[in-house]
Parts: sequence; structure tokens; C-alpha cells
Amino acid sequence: MKFPDDIFLAHAAESTEGAPRAHELAEHLRHVAAGAAANAAHFGGEDWTHLAGLWHDLGKYRPGFQRYIRECVDGHIEGRTPSPDKTHSAAGALHAIKTLSAAHGPRGTLAATVLAYLIAGHHAGLADWHGGLKGRLASENAQREYADAWPAADPAILETTLALDIKDAVPGGILTPGAFALWIRMLFSALVDADFLDTEAFMDEGRTKARGNFPPLSEMRGAYNAHMACFAADTPVRQIRADILHQCRNKAAAAPGLYTLTVPTGGGKTLASLGFALDHAVTHGKRRIIYAIPYTSIIEQTADVFREVFASLGQDCVVEHHSQAESDPSAETSASRLACENWDAPLVVTTNVQLFESLFAARTSRCRKLHQLVGSVLILDEAQQLPPEFLQPILDVLRLLIRHYNVTVVLCTATQPALTTTDYFDPAMNLRGLDDATELMDDPEALYAALKRVDVHLPADFTTPIEWPALAKELTRHDSVLAIVNTRGGARELHRLMPKGSLHLSALMCGAHRKDVIDHIKARLDARRKGHNTAPLRVVSTQLVEAGVDLDFPVVYRALAGLDSIAQAAGRCNREGILPEPGKVFVFVPPGKIPAGSLSQGAQACRSVLHGNVENPLDRTLIEAYFRQFYASADLDKHRIVDLLKPAPTRDDLLPVDFRTAADRFQLIPNNQAPVVVLYRGPDGQDEKVDMLLSTLKNNGAERWLMRALQRYTVNLPQQQAERLLAQGDLSLAMPGLYVQANDLLYDPQLGLHADDQPLSASGLVF
Repeated sequence: MKFPDDIFLAHAAESTEGAPRAHELAEHLRHVAAGAAANAAHFGGEDWTHLAGLWHDLGKYRPGFQRYIRECVDGHIEGRTPSPDKTHSAAGALHAIKTLSAAHGPRGTLAATVLAYLIAGHHAGLADWHGGLKGRLASENAQREYADAWPAADPAILETTLALDIKDAVPGGILTPGAFALWIRMLFSALVDADFLDTEAFMDEGRTKARGNFPPLSEMRGAYNAHMACFAADTPVRQIRADILHQCRNKAAAAPGLYTLTVPTGGGKTLASLGFALDHAVTHGKRRIIYAIPYTSIIEQTADVFREVFASLGQDCVVEHHSQAESDPSAETSASRLACENWDAPLVVTTNVQLFESLFAARTSRCRKLHQLVGSVLILDEAQQLPPEFLQPILDVLRLLIRHYNVTVVLCTATQPALTTTDYFDPAMNLRGLDDATELMDDPEALYAALKRVDVHLPADFTTPIEWPALAKELTRHDSVLAIVNTRGGARELHRLMPKGSLHLSALMCGAHRKDVIDHIKARLDARRKGHNTAPLRVVSTQLVEAGVDLDFPVVYRALAGLDSIAQAAGRCNREGILPEPGKVFVFVPPGKIPAGSLSQGAQACRSVLHGNVENPLDRTLIEAYFRQFYASADLDKHRIVDLLKPAPTRDDLLPVDFRTAADRFQLIPNNQAPVVVLYRGPDGQDEKVDMLLSTLKNNGAERWLMRALQRYTVNLPQQQAERLLAQGDLSLAMPGLYVQANDLLYDPQLGLHADDQPLSASGLVF
């Protein structure tokens, strides 16, 4: 491509006619500065991001970079790793340090440190100060980059009259736990999203036009009202659900802040919380609603419910963002697919993993969406599932979002966790909690009494286990029963002892397999209610059915675990309240040791709270006492995230923060897990979709929609276990990091992946 020598390029590309197109550097810097400032204006960070935008690509003025971009075939170098004379993200950081320090002294140096984090990380991500950014900026390569770039730069770009002062800039104050790190990430998000979008507008105008084609929240509320008007309150349970909805909507005009929605399982809290969110958002000018759910196993169910609500609008209003959302172009719109990148949509349904790992992330792709949280309504469904080992940093960031970023948070659950501030004799056990919450229900106690549909039977002795054969014999006495155990091994062993035709659910089954089995169970339960199929229905499952899976059994058995798990299990019993007598929930002590960690801690806290004769084990006062004891026994910042993100100024290091290390440690799902694509072929054994997906992967390589489609057929194993199966020839490598089942006997059509050392018998393939 031939460009005039006096033009400085940010990007270059060929037009449809084949002629070269130039994205001039000064224009790009000004556009990114304006876009970043607009993004950050929602939380008062516009001056900071405006400067960061002006200087983020200052290094592109260096001659080596300009020669390089002219030599590129398409001119688009984002994501590549050029040689040292072509790098470009350190010059702006060094310019900030030189300019602001000279103009404003120590406070200018502090401000420049903030800009250095943003500018130097706008491609590679936020870095640790020690062992990362500090050394990089002091390096000979970085100094040479700046020396090469600034003489050629537009003087209007280099100058600034802004005296940025960090003292009052950090929402919540620089010393408040988590405040500085969250502010930096918000600024970073505003910058990198503006950079992505301006680059995209030049490189691919079609993508830009496809973004943001969603109806406003006010129009979505109208569709919601029309949908809910079709529901008849023709049973006692439905009458209660209608009252729950009425109470939620009545309180939606109240001030933004922290709310709890404490509703027994089966009370319709999903649609009720959506109604509150829509009314509250429209009333207070909120920009979007974000619905976060702990498990991918139920997120699609929730998203499908929401799509049905808004079907009358004639377009998909729901952006479903999680690892198993199938991004086949035929399954979603261009707008929703693009909105997953930066959450620029009115309603986003996502997972706790996606939400909270993004809030503590360092990578640009993860951080890019964070500024969209500002001015939102955030619904945390099944709030009791917040992981205890990360609870303190999570609560710190939620508190900051509520107080300083105009976010309304709703903690939505049947078993409300005790998240208010607590002080213990040992200060290390203290909890900085969420205080001043408003409950959306007028009288939760009366609501729980009205929706009481089960009797819970506790074991006579919490120390004496029942062996699996005896439990199987007891379960067999019931024609329709669900048994929930704590481990995948326990589920397999109990299922092995059950009568033929019993069903099994665990995470060793891929998502597609689990969904097929759950759909089959729901159909069988419905047929039983109508008298069409009275064959025995017995299911053995791990706890994956406890959050949001709408099963309704007359009898449920639950292995001893946390009291919240027992309450969730009870929600799968007599859910619709149509039995003539209360459903029966039996708690039993399983054989063997309960796995160490939160399972064991929860079981111990449950034993302690339920010790003695308890008339109603699911009483709300007991739930609160249980969580207090459970949290007191746990390390609420096990990975020391709070300390890593705490700026500790010294004489030489003004704002040292370990962004990268904190992000690496904040993993809700351990990163030592290996994804294994299994050859699940549907309930009839004839579905060849996974085979076609693997063939496409082999022929075309990894594509975003394809990798996410394969997630439905993926089971996670510990890395060491996957490597052993690979060495045995039971697995193969489809690509680095992605394993594929190579032995047909490795996946059981009932039990899922056979991950231990014992091979399956051929009889396991007969079904």
C-alpha cells in the first residue's frame, strides 16, 4: 500500500475497490479520547480517560512502527507481537509521567501512574507494578520507544492543561478496600472499549452498524406487562406468586441501593425480580439489567423464560453471555453476538463466573465490559452460592458499585445469606458486609409459612451414616423420588444399587446429556401428574439440580450438607403445592467422609445449628444462624485478593498494585481443569451433532461459535487425570488444551464420562 510520507497511520486497510484506506493516527487518538471520556462520564472519570485516549497509541508515531504498518498486508496489527522497534504502548505512559510530573509535581506523578497503568496495558492487560510495569517502563526498549515517538507527534496531542488530582478522584477513597483497583479497571474498561470500537468502525463498518439494535427498557417493560397479564392466579400457589410480584413492583420506585428478595423456592422470584428490575430501571433511568446466575446448568432455562416474555417484540432482547451459549449465527443475532463483547445491551443474562472474574480481571477482553455496569440493575440469583473463599473481595466490590457507581443490587434467593457486617473476637474473622439492605417482601415469615409445602425429617443421629445399599433399599420403596448426594462417586455408587430404569445426573455428564435427562424427568413428572405414565421414577443426582432446576417430586432425600443445600433440595419437593399432604424431605448422613472444604464446613455448621429437636429446620432464623457460623469457619479471602489490590505507597513506588496476580488468583472455577469433548449422541444414540462439530473444528480450526457450541459436549477433568487418559490412548488432543474422547467405552450413556482407571464394559453401550 502506498501512503503519503507525511501521514501517520493508526491502521490501514484496503477498500472494496482495492485502494488503500488510511486511519490517520491523530484522528484515531481524538476519537478514542472522546469515546473513552463518554464511557467514563457515567462515573466521573472522563478527564482521566480523555488523556489516556489521546496518549494511548503515542508510540505509533515512531518511524519503525510507521514502516511496519505500511508493510502489513492488511495493516491491522492488533494482537500481534511486533519486534521491539515497533511496540507502541509504553510511549504514552512515559509521556504522562514526564509531562504531569513536571507540570504538577508529586500529585502529577500520582496521576501519571494511573495513566501509565491504563495506557501501557491497553493491549496486554493491566500489569502488576512490581515485576511488571515498573520494570517495563524503566527498560531501554520503552525509553527508546518514547524517544522515537514524541518528536514526530502532533504537538496538540502532546499538550495538556489538565491538573488531574487523585485525592478526590477515586470513588470511595483510595484507601477503601478494593476502591482504587475497581476505579482503575473502570477507567481501563472505558478506554479499551473506545479503542476497540473506533478501530472496528474503520476496519469493519458492518460490525459497527450491527451493534446496539435493541429496544429500550421502557418498550421491554410494556412487553413484560402484556406477558404477565396472561397469568391466572387460579391456585393458592399462583395467588401467592402474584402477590410476590405485586410487592416487588410496588417497591421499584424506591431509591437505588441494595435490596434483598427472600422468597421460598417455587415462589416465582425469577419473573418477580425481572419485574422489579424493569420498573426500577425505567423509573431511575438505569441503563441496563444484568442477571447473574451461579450455574450454566440453569442459565439457559432463565434466558429462555426471558425470551418468551419479550417474544412479542419480534426480536431477541436477551444477551446470553456464558461459556455454553451456542454462538451459531443461526441461533443468535449479530447484535447479541457483538454485545457479548462489551455488554452494550438492555438485558444481559450471565454467570457469576463471567461477572465476578471480569470485575477482578486484568485482560482487556474481560475488562472491556465493566463500565457498562455503571448505572445498572444487578440481580444476583441464588445469592447464597457466592463462593466463601472469595466472599470478602466480592462484597467489597459490590459495596463500591452500590455506593459509588449507581448500581442497584438485588440479592435474590430462598435462603438469604447473612452478608451484613460482623465483628468477631478474632479480627481476622471479621466480615465487611453489605449493610442497609431493603427487603422487597413485606413479611417474609408469613410468606414462608404460606408456602410451606414440605416436612423435613432429620436423622436421629447426625454421626451415624446410612450405607448405600440400605439407602437404595429405602429409596426403592417410593415410586417417585429424588435423591441428592454430595459427590459424583456417591451418585454413581447409589445409582448402581438402584432398580433398572433409575436415572442419574452429575457433572461427569456433558451439558447436552444433562439437559436431555432433565427434560425427560420433567416430562415423566408431568405424565405422572396426569396419570398417563405411572411407571416408577427414581433419580439419583449431585447438587446440580438444587439451583433453579424446576423439578417437582413428592419425596426428596438429601445427603447431609449445608442448611442452604437442604433448603434448596426441599424446593424440588411438592414445588407446585398440589399434593394433598406436605411433601417429604429426608436428610441422611452419607457413608464415608464428606469432602473437605466448603462441603465439610457447611455440613458441620448444619449439624451445629440443627442439634437437638428442631420443629422446622428451614426456619429463616436458623438459616441466618447457619450462615453466620458457616462464614465464621471459612477463610473469606483465601487467596489474599484484598491485599494484592491494596495500593501501599512508598517513597519510590507511589501506587503499586498487583493487578495481574490478583486476576490469576481470582478463579471461581480452578484453572487446573481440562476440557474434554465427549462423544454424546443423544438419548437415542443417533445424534451426530458432536461429530459434525469436531469435523468442522478439524477442517476450519477454532471459531468462536464453534468452540462455544462444543461446550455443550464438554466435561471438565483435573488436568492430571486428563493427561493420564491421554497417555493411555483414551483421549486425543483436538488442539492445544482441548481433549477429545478417543475410546468409545469412555462415556457411559447413563452415567457420563468414566474418568477412573477402570474401563467400561461393552454392555455399558447397550441402552
